[in-house]
Amino acid sequence: MDVRLNGVGGAGSAAPLSAIRCRGGAGRALRRGLAAVGLLAVLAGCENSATAYMIEGNQHALILVREQKFFWDDELRQAVVVSRLPACQKRVRIHPGSTTLVEMKVYAAGDGLWALHQGARWYLAGTEECRLQDWDNPGDRPPGVLLGSFALKDGEPAFVPAPAAK
Repeated sequence: MDVRLNGVGGAGSAAPLSAIRCRGGAGRALRRGLAAVGLLAVLAGCENSATAYMIEGNQHALILVREQKFFWDDELRQAVVVSRLPACQKRVRIHPGSTTLVEMKVYAAGDGLWALHQGARWYLAGTEECRLQDWDNPGDRPPGVLLGSFALKDGEPAFVPAPAAK
């Protein structure tokens, strides 16, 4: 690498930083490195997580995905991936969440059906055809046994099985 100082001046004279030029790929590499550090600083406050409730091994699952595009956003995009491989897998966006994970409870709701409850919202997931929809739950009562919930565990999103479901 050949570093030269452009400009005139005698010994001991200072030149502005813009006068320093790097020959070869060092200048580009330095700029890319600084850009990467800046990007990491911007993304450091973002949450991008995926947490799974495994139904039958790793091929049959409900997965809560949370994505924060910018650290200054107050809400996160949320989706549920309904998966029963190799037959089907579908990612469905659900209502946005806050930067703090609001617990999402998972209930057994019948043959191949699960009810998801987060805040005031209910969703119904079916793995026969990998579908998910908003559900107007009359009476706001769980349709079956609590299996567990997507919640914070040690500060990280995780699926926490219900005590009876372990």
